[in-house]
Amino acid sequence: MPQRTVPVSSRLGDVRYEIRGALSRRARELEAEGRDIVRLNIGNPGLFGFSVPEHLRRTVETQLPRSEAYCHQQGLQGAREAIAAREAARGAVGAHADNVFIGNGVSELIDLTLRALLNSGEEVLLPSPDYPLWSAATVLNGGRARYYPCPAGRGHLPDPDEIEALITPRTRALVLINPNNPTGAVYPRELLQALVRVAERHRLLLLSDEIYDGILYDGAEFHPLAPLAGETPCITYSGLSKMHRACGYRVGWISLSGTPARFGEFRAALDLLSALRLCANVPTQWAVEPALTGPDTMAELVGSGGRLHAARRAVLDGVARSEFLDVVAPQGALYAFPSVRTQQFGSFDDEDFALNLLETENVLVVPGTGFNIRERNHFRLTLLPQPEEIGDVFSRIERCLGRLARSAPARHVA
Repeated sequence: MPQRTVPVSSRLGDVRYEIRGALSRRARELEAEGRDIVRLNIGNPGLFGFSVPEHLRRTVETQLPRSEAYCHQQGLQGAREAIAAREAARGAVGAHADNVFIGNGVSELIDLTLRALLNSGEEVLLPSPDYPLWSAATVLNGGRARYYPCPAGRGHLPDPDEIEALITPRTRALVLINPNNPTGAVYPRELLQALVRVAERHRLLLLSDEIYDGILYDGAEFHPLAPLAGETPCITYSGLSKMHRACGYRVGWISLSGTPARFGEFRAALDLLSALRLCANVPTQWAVEPALTGPDTMAELVGSGGRLHAARRAVLDGVARSEFLDVVAPQGALYAFPSVRTQQFGSFDDEDFALNLLETENVLVVPGTGFNIRERNHFRLTLLPQPEEIGDVFSRIERCLGRLARSAPARHVA
């Protein structure tokens, strides 16, 4: 008698995470065969020689004896006070330690907040391209993702009128990712103000993913959303993983801002869900306060002559030399999102290209469609390798695209 397989949730049919998907699994197979794969799929600083600032590491080490019990479900009091103080200094309305929740990375908190917010079939407005965890968490919590376009032709910026046209009676929240992953776009103040007005008119909750808030290039200016939102309910997401190169610490946080009375029931729901998972990882929460009150360790990396600045320059130079590529210069974050000019190809598919690049040139990138866009000619790569290695990567990309172009069927013009 045949064995019955274990069924899975139907919701997983609409969930994808290509950053660690089939291509990454294939890369592991090739590595097992002895191939040296250049992995540009994940923004994981520790794998590229970046270190957690020493003053954070020392704090965690000295506080280990105080980290052996569960803490409050919202997180360590001192850490939450430091987060609230930063939000208050920026001008966020209602910033207070009681309105801060610490989680095992921002990823956990995205899931937790959408679980607290959504009923079945309710909608969340997401950028396209997005960071795919936002789409996945929306679907897994019974919601529906509705995408507003952020095309390269507009510098990967959204249009408030296009967003407003997507709103229905079932729309609950508007998500912003600023600075943006995957595109590196940084949103101007006037655009953010317009988006706040849209949210206020339709009584939407603003969800602002600001994990890359201090990773900025060539004079780009970051504007936190909460101060601009004022009384409008807003949740700000941030953490230690990117600014402080502490991905493995798994420390993220959310801060609620806006009129406190409008958050009462929702805050209670967050508290309940936080209590159900007991608390976040305790030892590394001790790093939050010194991270927010100590020296700026990112400025030298993104400023002229810094490693990330030079890596970004290497990407732009590689695209400029290319016969096939374009890119909107990233203003922030740790990624670039080039596009392929498809005129020289009979057809072009980003997933086929990424697999070909991996198999023939040992380079792993993420196809653009993994970030929920319709166009099939983008890919994302991280800026974390050494600039020299990025230059070599673009030589490999050019070789791969050249082979694909030469093998493409001739295009006939009527």
